[in-house]
Amino acid sequence: MQTEDERREEARRTIEAVWRIESGKLIAVLARLVGDVGVAEELAQDALVAALEQWPESGVPRNAGAWLTAVAKRRAIDGWRRQERLDDRYARLARDLEVELGSDDPALAVEDEIDDDLLRLVFVACHPVLTKPSRVALTLKLLGGLTTDEIARAFLVPSATIGQRISRAKRTLSDSHIPFEVPERAEFPARLSSVLEVIYLIFNEGYSATAGEDWIRPSLCQEALRLGRVLAELTPREPEVHGLVALMEFQASRLGARTTPDGEPVLLQDQDRARWDRILIGRGVHALARSDRLTGGRGRGPYALQAAIAACHATAPSADDTDWEQLVTLYGALADLMPSAVVELNRAVALSMAHGPQAGLEVVDRLAAEGALDGYHLLQSVRADLLFRLDRRAEAREEYERAAALTANQRERALLLARAEAC
Repeated sequence: MQTEDERREEARRTIEAVWRIESGKLIAVLARLVGDVGVAEELAQDALVAALEQWPESGVPRNAGAWLTAVAKRRAIDGWRRQERLDDRYARLARDLEVELGSDDPALAVEDEIDDDLLRLVFVACHPVLTKPSRVALTLKLLGGLTTDEIARAFLVPSATIGQRISRAKRTLSDSHIPFEVPERAEFPARLSSVLEVIYLIFNEGYSATAGEDWIRPSLCQEALRLGRVLAELTPREPEVHGLVALMEFQASRLGARTTPDGEPVLLQDQDRARWDRILIGRGVHALARSDRLTGGRGRGPYALQAAIAACHATAPSADDTDWEQLVTLYGALADLMPSAVVELNRAVALSMAHGPQAGLEVVDRLAAEGALDGYHLLQSVRADLLFRLDRRAEAREEYERAAALTANQRERALLLARAEAC
């Protein structure tokens, strides 16, 4: 027999799981009805509090999402009714909600309508009017169902900082009168690009943490991958969405092999490929093929090209069997489409593997002379690797030490210093 405390703890865990799944849909539906993301989130939180109070006693409803939606709508009506003077807008909203709640199954909505609302919420949370950090925080809060404390822990910043970002973001959306809608076709590509950027920012922070004691944070990768998959279902005809999903599937497949049991980093060439997740690799292959079909021969976009690069690594039996010539070609295509010193740095690595370390070093030295990557620790790290392979040990050691001084991640710093010692 369960004790009262055990029963309540089990109910709490169930509520947290339901909230992760349903909160985005709930806030999306409410935002369409009330026209304000901040108000919608407050109503959703009220419904969550009601669940925490009632479900441990009454049990979890069969349709938990419907229960939460109905409670949130009733809280909205009650709040507006309590106002001494209702303006026409609130009166109309209250009447509309009462009509919905008068149906036989008041909280159930047509699935297509929920999907439309969810897509609208994605575009609002990732709106370019917001700063990148605010977009990331708001997306994780509204669509990921994460608490402010959870987001703060994931990014190693104070909870107050995340709370301020979220508050400012909601206030900016309200003050800017951002419509709760899917953008028109003319602005759709640019707005979708902002959405994809936010999701990939979340993934990358999990895949290679910029600071802190952990080299990877798998929970962030999993959340970004979940958001990407949801977006792919909501926009099935967008090739770059599937390209991003493919890229994250391939990258996530290696997470289990990227660290030792103690959390020490394991570089790509040293990883045990038997530990790579073949299911995720298969999903990546499928998503990339879907992206390619949707382009209709127009050529891959930047995310699909990066996915193709990741596929070269993910499908190679060993590092020696990697098609480095193909990687040089793919990085060249990516550089043509999206000129970037970071892309050139990666192309230099592929060049060094295909044609020897001197070929890569020439590109790296050019990048260093241009100064575009000043302060970027991976420039020094790559240069150190190439110098080491050329048996220029003293120079390599200096570069490893410079790279270590530039990174804020403690695990990566320790790895770089160990490589310096090995010189």
